[in-house]
Amino acid sequence: MHTISAPLAVPDDLLQQIECLALNIYWEAKSEPLIGQIAVAAVTLNRVNHPGFPRTICGVVQQGDEHRRHQCHFSWWCDGKDDTPRERDAWRHALALAAAAVFTGVPDPTRGALWYHADYVRPNWADEKEEVARIGAHIFYASPQRKRRSVAATAAL
Repeated sequence: MHTISAPLAVPDDLLQQIECLALNIYWEAKSEPLIGQIAVAAVTLNRVNHPGFPRTICGVVQQGDEHRRHQCHFSWWCDGKDDTPRERDAWRHALALAAAAVFTGVPDPTRGALWYHADYVRPNWADEKEEVARIGAHIFYASPQRKRRSVAATAAL
């Protein structure tokens, strides 16, 4: 008996969304342990599924004014540097994690967080949020006193 197979057709837009998530994982958490990388993916997907943020992964990742330094939600997007990944293994890992997050979902270790920052800084907005997790070198936040639902465990698209 012969086996017949065909390549899975994945829409270009879906591939673009996965690449945006992978870039965010890579630049925000490539040196973090796996749980820290998953946490960054979870926050990105939580934002996609929240009415206060853009409805696509790329929209969330690229939110802000990329023409003004440090005016983006994710600092790497508007830091003025080349965004091409340089570390092959870390990039492949970020792509695999992003694809898994989009196609099958990921557990949300952040308990529904929508924001985070590195543990060595203290942005002004942090005082207005509820700290919900510390994972690796990041501190994660959710809206204070509001019922939160983690949506990262569901596929983003």
